[in-house]
Amino acid sequence: MPSSPPNDLPVYRLITGKDDASFCQRISESLALGYQLYGSPSVTFDSSKGYVVAAQAVLWPVHGAASQG
Repeated sequence: MPSSPPNDLPVYRLITGKDDASFCQRISESLALGYQLYGSPSVTFDSSKGYVVAAQAVLWPVHGAASQG
């Protein structure tokens, strides 16, 4: 695995959006690139738009870095 993310992407990413198939696809694509899930997902209800918004952090694995505890 490369030591840095592809396409000049950052090491840490917080992916947010409407909790739907498109959001899940974006997370799946990040995992396929080599990112790892970081922490638990977070969700909230946007009452003005009438839908659930989700957020999930992903992290590029850095060799020798401390793992999440």
